[in-house]
Amino acid sequence: MRCRFNCLITLLLLGAWSTASTAADSAPLQLTIGKQVFQVELAATPRERERGLMGRTRLAADGGMLFKFETAAAHCFWMRNTPLPLSIAFIDRRGRIVNIADMQAQTDTLHCAAEQVPYALEVAQGQFARHGVAVGAQVTGLP
Repeated sequence: MRCRFNCLITLLLLGAWSTASTAADSAPLQLTIGKQVFQVELAATPRERERGLMGRTRLAADGGMLFKFETAAAHCFWMRNTPLPLSIAFIDRRGRIVNIADMQAQTDTLHCAAEQVPYALEVAQGQFARHGVAVGAQVTGLP
């Protein structure tokens, strides 16, 4: 009986580890907006984008997550199972921010791109405002 319990726990932990291995496992991507540099994780697969920053309880001041989509669209985001309030910038093909939204933790309110975009960047809420990042700003370092 003990082996069953220990084996089950081991399998559950391995399953959780493999499920959790997402964009957080790869080297951070450096994005520059004006004078501010962000070290971000890249979420480029459907699974990585679906998981996003769900469940995270901390995010570095210069940290974040860049969502890269296969096609440009008016992508929408929500904050289900995300305990951190975030700010999101929607970025067009040229690297220009087309709109920014503040998103409250643990909500299903949709926040959508104002135009067709292939990128969205999430950071700790208020980080864009603190660094003077606004609509029209240019993002460099995009993949």
